[in-house]
Amino acid sequence: MAALCRGRHRWKKTNCLYVPTRNLTAAQFGQKVAVLDYVDPTVKGTKWGLGGTCVNVGCIPKKLIHQAALFGTALKDAKKYGWQISEPVCHDWATMMEGVQNHVRSLNWGHRVQLQDKKVKYLNFKGSLVDEHTVKGLTKAGKETILTAKNIVIVTGGRPKYPTNIPGAVEHGITSDDMFWLKKSPGKTLVVGASYVALECAGFLTGIGLDTTVMVRSIALRGFDQQMAGLVTDYMETYGTKFAWKCVPKRVDKLSSGALQVTWTDTQTGGEHQDTYDSVLWAVGRAPETKALGLDKLGVKLNQETGKIVLATDESTSVPNIYALGDIGEGRPELTPTAIKAGKLLARRLAGQSAELMNYDNVPTTVFTPLEYGCVGLSEEEAEKRHGKDNIEVYHAFYKPLEFTVAERDASQCYIKVVCKRFGDQTILGLHFTGPNAGEVMQGFAMGFQCGATYSHLSQTVGIHPTCAEEVVKVNITKHSGLDATVTGC
Repeated sequence: MAALCRGRHRWKKTNCLYVPTRNLTAAQFGQKVAVLDYVDPTVKGTKWGLGGTCVNVGCIPKKLIHQAALFGTALKDAKKYGWQISEPVCHDWATMMEGVQNHVRSLNWGHRVQLQDKKVKYLNFKGSLVDEHTVKGLTKAGKETILTAKNIVIVTGGRPKYPTNIPGAVEHGITSDDMFWLKKSPGKTLVVGASYVALECAGFLTGIGLDTTVMVRSIALRGFDQQMAGLVTDYMETYGTKFAWKCVPKRVDKLSSGALQVTWTDTQTGGEHQDTYDSVLWAVGRAPETKALGLDKLGVKLNQETGKIVLATDESTSVPNIYALGDIGEGRPELTPTAIKAGKLLARRLAGQSAELMNYDNVPTTVFTPLEYGCVGLSEEEAEKRHGKDNIEVYHAFYKPLEFTVAERDASQCYIKVVCKRFGDQTILGLHFTGPNAGEVMQGFAMGFQCGATYSHLSQTVGIHPTCAEEVVKVNITKHSGLDATVTGC
């Protein structure tokens, strides 16, 4: 339908409003598209440009700082390889962040250019829904604009949560939304939480030489394979990251010196402890950005516990013509590539070009901790739950990356696990890998899951020598056998 937009006394037509997203392919199918994008500053006043969480305060800056930390390890390894490096070697936070933030800003600009090239109207408005065809946009100055469209797609994502029940948490703490825009080094840091965000941040802070502690209430990497999670945290501990297991923070006080005094309780002993830090990073989960959208007035169904939007397989909400993508969808993976893929497919369906739905099964991902962990498919626990312990076979191997040998690095946590159905053609249910470049390794093997890969397919594949990835196709020891799974030879 033709849509009206009252603003500067001009009429505008649009078939689809996106609030907000990336890769707007709907415009390429002849649809008239507008995108509303607005960032509410954090408690600390941090804000950023177009591109969403991934570009500004997520995947991109995280991976770049992770790379900086890996360089620190590489410098140590380099000495064993004959490089003469004068001591002391130190890291400069400001230099790193200038480079990271300049790259992020270039991406912000690139997204603006892409929207313009694809004839998508970009509006720096904070949007809320009036009805199933109408969005109210509010500028920073408070000016209101009304837009109408045939379809509305909500892709507002989520923001990090603060534990509001802990005195001093909000006033003195930061979140990942602030971490990637800090001008000065966070110094000695306490990371509260054990999600992948928490461990990734703690890992790169340790890697660039900062005193870093992770406070874990229960388990690390909830939702991931727990054997693999244990390997990740074991490696981090040998890497230099400290862990306060089974502990919960009680309060945060700012001392006259400017240091932050954190008081916490050990839930196993009941004992109370204190220490001082320069920064406290809260990584205790994310909340979907749905509260300010006016969804309740429209009857858009939410999961009352999570606040996320309940979606059908075609990304539609309970209200016709309103769709949602990404982190705000109940049960959807909180991963940028899935939202992008789902968005492209939705655009095709709305334009009448396809009926294909997003397949959310077997989505690969990688945790960029100091020892990276990549996986696709089911965890061993989930495979046992779905198929029964006696009906799965786990092939596994402890291997040593060739790069670790001359450098004399410990490879105790470099591990591969292939979870299969035990009988029949041994369909592969899950693949897990800890080691260098885990994301690059997992991306290739993930395609096999779309083709119904079996253990036979894996074992028939010729490896590329010498690589870490070849160890995946060589796995032949099962957990049931009880044999030593350590790889010997080259």
